[in-house]
Amino acid sequence: MADEEARGAERMEVSPDLPQTPQRLASWWDQQADFHTTFLHHLAQLVPEIYFAEMDPDLEKQEESIRTSIFTPLEWYLFGEDPDICLEKLKHSGAFQLCGKVFKSGETTYSCRDCAIDPTCVLCMDCFQNSVHKNHRYKMHTSTGGGFCDCGDTEAWKTGPFCISHEPGTAGTTKENLRCSLNEEVIAQARKIFPSVIKYIVEMTIWEEEKELPSELQIREKNERYYCVLFNDEHHSYDHVIYSLQRALDCELAEAQLHTTAIDKEGRRAVKAGAFAACQEAKEDIKSHSENVSQHPLHVEVLHSEVMAHQKFALRLGSWMNKIMSYSSDFRQIFCQACLREEPGSENPCLISRLMLWDAKLYKGARKILHELIFSSFFMEMEYKKFFAMEFVKYYKQLQKEYISDDHDRSISITALSVQMFTVPTLARHLIEEQNVISVITETLLEVLPEYLDRNNKFNFQGYSQDKLGRVYAVICDLKYILISKPTVWTERLRIQFLEGFRSFLKILTCMQGMEEIRRQVGQHIEVDPDWEAAIAIQMQLKNILLMFQEWCACDEELLLVAYKECHKAVMRCSTSFMCSNKTVVQLCGHTLETKSYRVSEDLISIHLPLSRTLAGLHVRLSRLGAVARLHEFVPFVFYYQDVKCREEMYDKDIIMLQIGASLMDPNKFLLLVLQRYELADAFNKTISTKDQDLIKQYNTLIEEMLQVLIYIVGERYVPGVGNVTKEEVTMREIIHLLCIEPMPHSAIAKNLPENENNETGLENVINKVATFKKPGVSGHGVYELKDESLKDFNMYFYHYSKTQHSKAEHMQKKKRKQENKDEALPPPPPPEFCPAFSKVVNLLNCDIMMYILRTIFERALVTDSNLWTEGMLQMAFHILALGLLEEKQQLQKAPEEEVTFDFYHKASRLGSSAMNAQNIQMLLEKLKGIPQLEGQKDMITWILQMFDTVKRLREKSCLIVTTVSGSESIKNDEITHDKEKAERKRKAEAARLHRQKIMAQMSALQKNFIETHKLMYDSTSEMSGKEDSIMEEESTPAVSDYSRIALGPKRGPSVIEKEVLTCILCQEEQEVKIENNAMVLSACVQKSTALTQHRGKPIEFSGESLDPLFMDADLAYGTYTGSCGHVMHAVCWQKYFEAVQLSFQQRIHVDLFDLESGEYLCPLCKSLCNTVIPIIPLQPRTINSENAEALAQLLTLARWIPTVLARISGYNIKHTKGEKPTIPVLFDQGMGDSTFEFHSILSYGIQPSIKYSNSIKEMVILFATTVYRIGLKVPPDEMDPRIPMMTWSTCAFTIQAIENLLGDEGKPLFGALQNRQHNGLKALMQFAIAQRSTCPQVLIQKHLIRLLSVVLPNLRSEDTPCLLSIDLFHVLVGAVLAFPSLYWDDTVDLQPSSISSSYNNLYLFHLITMAHMLQILLTIDTGLPTTQVQEDSEEAHSASSFMAEVSRYTSGCIGCDIPGWYLWVSLKNGITPYLRCAALFFHYLLGITPPEDLLTNSAEGEYSALCNYLSLPTNLFLLFQEYWHTVKPLLQRWCADPALLNCLKENSTIVRYPRIRNSLIALPDDYSCLLNQASHFRCPRSADDERKNPVLCLFCGAILCSQNICCQETVNGEEVGACIFHALHCGAGVCIFLKIRECRVVLVEGKARGCAYPAPYLDEYGETDPGLKRGNPLHLSHERYRKLHLVWQQHCIIEEIARSQETSQTLFGFNWQSL
Repeated sequence: MADEEARGAERMEVSPDLPQTPQRLASWWDQQADFHTTFLHHLAQLVPEIYFAEMDPDLEKQEESIRTSIFTPLEWYLFGEDPDICLEKLKHSGAFQLCGKVFKSGETTYSCRDCAIDPTCVLCMDCFQNSVHKNHRYKMHTSTGGGFCDCGDTEAWKTGPFCISHEPGTAGTTKENLRCSLNEEVIAQARKIFPSVIKYIVEMTIWEEEKELPSELQIREKNERYYCVLFNDEHHSYDHVIYSLQRALDCELAEAQLHTTAIDKEGRRAVKAGAFAACQEAKEDIKSHSENVSQHPLHVEVLHSEVMAHQKFALRLGSWMNKIMSYSSDFRQIFCQACLREEPGSENPCLISRLMLWDAKLYKGARKILHELIFSSFFMEMEYKKFFAMEFVKYYKQLQKEYISDDHDRSISITALSVQMFTVPTLARHLIEEQNVISVITETLLEVLPEYLDRNNKFNFQGYSQDKLGRVYAVICDLKYILISKPTVWTERLRIQFLEGFRSFLKILTCMQGMEEIRRQVGQHIEVDPDWEAAIAIQMQLKNILLMFQEWCACDEELLLVAYKECHKAVMRCSTSFMCSNKTVVQLCGHTLETKSYRVSEDLISIHLPLSRTLAGLHVRLSRLGAVARLHEFVPFVFYYQDVKCREEMYDKDIIMLQIGASLMDPNKFLLLVLQRYELADAFNKTISTKDQDLIKQYNTLIEEMLQVLIYIVGERYVPGVGNVTKEEVTMREIIHLLCIEPMPHSAIAKNLPENENNETGLENVINKVATFKKPGVSGHGVYELKDESLKDFNMYFYHYSKTQHSKAEHMQKKKRKQENKDEALPPPPPPEFCPAFSKVVNLLNCDIMMYILRTIFERALVTDSNLWTEGMLQMAFHILALGLLEEKQQLQKAPEEEVTFDFYHKASRLGSSAMNAQNIQMLLEKLKGIPQLEGQKDMITWILQMFDTVKRLREKSCLIVTTVSGSESIKNDEITHDKEKAERKRKAEAARLHRQKIMAQMSALQKNFIETHKLMYDSTSEMSGKEDSIMEEESTPAVSDYSRIALGPKRGPSVIEKEVLTCILCQEEQEVKIENNAMVLSACVQKSTALTQHRGKPIEFSGESLDPLFMDADLAYGTYTGSCGHVMHAVCWQKYFEAVQLSFQQRIHVDLFDLESGEYLCPLCKSLCNTVIPIIPLQPRTINSENAEALAQLLTLARWIPTVLARISGYNIKHTKGEKPTIPVLFDQGMGDSTFEFHSILSYGIQPSIKYSNSIKEMVILFATTVYRIGLKVPPDEMDPRIPMMTWSTCAFTIQAIENLLGDEGKPLFGALQNRQHNGLKALMQFAIAQRSTCPQVLIQKHLIRLLSVVLPNLRSEDTPCLLSIDLFHVLVGAVLAFPSLYWDDTVDLQPSSISSSYNNLYLFHLITMAHMLQILLTIDTGLPTTQVQEDSEEAHSASSFMAEVSRYTSGCIGCDIPGWYLWVSLKNGITPYLRCAALFFHYLLGITPPEDLLTNSAEGEYSALCNYLSLPTNLFLLFQEYWHTVKPLLQRWCADPALLNCLKENSTIVRYPRIRNSLIALPDDYSCLLNQASHFRCPRSADDERKNPVLCLFCGAILCSQNICCQETVNGEEVGACIFHALHCGAGVCIFLKIRECRVVLVEGKARGCAYPAPYLDEYGETDPGLKRGNPLHLSHERYRKLHLVWQQHCIIEEIARSQETSQTLFGFNWQSL
């Protein structure tokens, strides 16, 4: 290979006939007669040379050679001078007005709901940010790729078509200005060059020969080098292809992955090079392997290397053309002309059409570049866009058919460009007029759908292929695009062509009318439900188109009438068979009707009747225009189909169709027809035998259905054209009825409203009239609640309610009325008037048959124990009665009585028959009132009877004006009875309230009594409660004086011990916590944490084999946090529970929620994730005899204590090094006479025997300590490891620091605000730490202690003692205090210090370490001080200055002493407070001494002094140094002189300053589009690919990562993990919070394979999140939600959240978190 390349290089140098520089080459081309052949000759020589190594090309070198040898000469030839200068000039000659940016998949696009002509008009991020639409109601969406920014297109926007950068006139972009920069010669040259370039690109792109080149390119001797090329398809998954390649080529996984990624991105890839035979063999291999996995083999070809080279270069040349065209409009026009020119004498179409027609055969990469060429040329020039559209329509059918059989995605098919042309209003009109595009599209549909036609020429989609039908929808979409904007001016030609298109569209509807008919199945069970999905899906696709056609027709009255006739003809044609069938006769009430016999229960029925429904739509529009002609009698049968997506075009139109029928027929006949269709004529005609229960049930259901339909026909008038209403009123009514069910969020309301073709529901315009918005809290979403005044519009039989919605709404409304003490009647609201065309519909109400039906129902209800009626049926009958009465009342109020022919009242008051006991409807109602089963309807009956009265009065008032007085009286009486009823209700409610009060009083008396009798029991339980408050009472015998609130030193207060009796959550038994008892444990979770780190992203050791965790770094980069949920179990119960969990897990198969290997389980009570248990060990009581303490205080000063300790340590050293030369630490100057301090002197200050723990407690201590060690260091468990005690101390210290930090962050007091679980957890943790020492060899603890003390006692220094500035001293304090008792241990006796000596030990250790910490703070002080704030000199400030002067001397001037004293003191106080707070928590939980009041309440002022008091410190901390000066001075000198420390100070970069910075999540922008903007500029660091899949933002550090992409995977311990998981390991010790920017979702992850979604902190104006940007409303940051997320992190609850969410959503195969 290498020598071949070398030969190639030689060949390139020796091409004698070509001039060397681009300039010369250009002039040489100028001398040639025929540029085309010269150019091709040039390419034929160079291209195969440059693209020589296809398998692993040196891309930069290739690019370089192309530039110098081809592009630069071309540019010289084009401009005739240095191209760089020319292009620079052109660039500045002015911006052009179209943006034309082509969207990549995943980019964010913006549309403006106020200004866009239709929803396909979108802006790119930059144009949007610079446009007026930013402040309008915009929507954000994620592009699927292939769209085009419409900025600058005046036809796309009502206002604001230009953003700031594309505004005409900004850069002086007048026509002349653009022209002047291109002189005639350049244009002439372009006319010469462009056609050759384009012809070459097209010829090479659609070249089919695999082995040969076109003759004009064959000038070299042919080599024998071939490539085996694999193409992309959508059938095979990534893994299939990788598998096939590995098998066929026998290559590594990594190589196969590389190939596959390239194929997926580019569309093709050479996978093998060599001779023809070898490549052919590889091809067959790949095919056969891929066939094993899927039915389709992969598409593989063998190409000659030169063919491959030229094809590759053709695309590169395309990109070059793109660049050149972006400079000037002239270039674009020349390019378009060249593309459209047809070759004389050849039967081929023009070049651009050849490209279009070849599109489906091209691979992905080629398509992308060619589509970009079209975008940057044709679509940027309006007049050429028109020509292109005409070519496109010319070949439309062929293109669509090829797309349907192609298997590439829509976004990279040429057909996806239709949206760019068809949605431009002027273009769409031009295409309809010139090429009748509507017919073209509908005919295409008819040609691609025939495979679905059955014998009767109706569609039948049984057994269809989802993918193929999905491709057919694209054609339907195109129809929608063409119709999206209605024409304002109609020309004759437009009218003719539109009607032509409408007729061919009716053909499609004819095939759908009555498709997929079904017959009611009787007898046997249906095995397989018919597949109705596809038919419904097509209906949904057509919904908008049907509406648009109707809107277009309605623009023009003539057109509407013609369309109506056409549609009617089509309907008649479809129903011929139905018309000529035999007839039947129905009789009832003396009315007869002769109809076609059709039985729903037996005959075929279909829900697809688009033709009839279109007819209904046109009829309504005619009615609006008032141009209704006489129409034939035709009533379709109604079938409910209520999905909101189809509702408008299916269900609603059916109701309208019925209303049309009712308005045109005699009402009695219409009702007879309805009865006949429901097959209910018999049910009302004769008496039914009550034997056949099933039949009666069926009748009852059908009667209910029928009544409901009648209510709809008469009552539903909210369609403009049917009733006198506006669109707004219709929307308002929909919203009211939705909100009557329950308060709803904005998105739910929008989802339940139909959208128009612009995806608008009209919701925002009206919602505030009927509802009020309630903002959300920290969780949940905002909801709308109905205003009270809108309740009166509630109609129980609203026709868009489903059954459940109906009952829910009814229940809610009755409940509401009950609460307000109103009656429970829910009468219909007064309906609006019908339009004139529909005015006859109301006659249904007062015709004979309706009366007969109502009366029959009421009579049946009066028969006791009859089952011929249901309450629902009666409710509907009441509703119809109410409608009739309301109608008459409204008519009477509008017109004088004699004109009102509507006589519902008279008919209802007539007697049913002439028999003696005949009753009218009013009498029947009076009787119904008394029936107990109808208690619930009583109010409604009362309401109807009152209405009867009102109507009667209105009738009479107009007849007899004389009787008005009595009338008004009766109205008064009416009101009086009404008021009486109200008063009665009130009285009852009051009585009930009093009764309740009485009972409550009795109960509480009984309770008190019980407590008195069992007082003793109650007292003892209050002791058990184990809460902070009981501490106070028990100590109250002696008054708790203040001295008892000191934790350290001789004045130490008593430990407060309470008897703890706890209940095990598993066995429910109680047990007292004692040292000798069996252990009780708290469930707990130990986790690594970076919540406090000052150095985020510090590299982490993946396994801690070699780590030494004794000292914690000052930056707290990685800590081990122990949290507990506070639930108690017996150790034995827990072990049983854990074993049971293990067993059940071995038998289960679903995704593991937790990792049993590492001891995880869910707390049995609260289901938190736990991975260990902490033993609960009681606090040991320690009291101090105050006289002894005083006496000892004289003896044991710090000056004596230090030598005593050192002597003890050196004694141990002598013992352990038996016989070797002892290394006795030298103490200060020898002059002190060290004989006074010897090995045993430490014991003389007070000792006592060690505590003995029960075995069960010891076991649990070891178990917990091992877990902390295992998780904290990420190592396998080992009970004997010397690092176990270090990890115990470390987790104690870190947990305290984390809790202190959290309390500070929330501004809560140190002790008063601890949650119960934090309190119990800390108590258990500290007592465990004391016990843990006794389970280890004491020699080991001593070794650790000596190392810890070496930090503050330089005599003990060894080479591994760290520098004072690099460690966290609180960790040292915790370790030293917990390890110190080990100095009292001896081989023979097991002793520990007595209370008094340990209080001194603690005091001196604390004081020493505090002094060291003060030095730490002052050395790292930030010297960039605020000079302004000069404070008065206080005593502290003086001490600070003088102390700093000393330090400056000892550090030999490394630290300046020119800092003012007050600044030093302020910095010290702020810096040391967190340490003091931690120390207070530590000593409180260690010793159980009550803290001062000020620490229990939230008082910032008193806190510092209370801390100093509790910890026995002077409030002026510098007094510590003064008090111990002689002892401390030598220490201080040696601390300061430490070379490592001085080094640290000089470097200054890595120093941690105090107080440490509190971590918080990164600041997010308020407006979400800013984040999208950031993401759009993000480039994946590893791949040059522009298709950025998923940018993800880390909320800890703000890094943007490329997620779920193979390019950024990393390997950790041999496992592949995605970029986010890898980042989380460093950034958050495996725990992290990410925001997926493109989807607006927050993700919590933990470890390698766990994670969960979490609601994002961004809400729209309706208080809802929008995962996946589905709704696209503008989003803004909710600070409360973001704060909540911050607390989840700081409280270490991320793992818990993940476990909870995984438990609630158990899916068999979850998301693969590892690849995130």
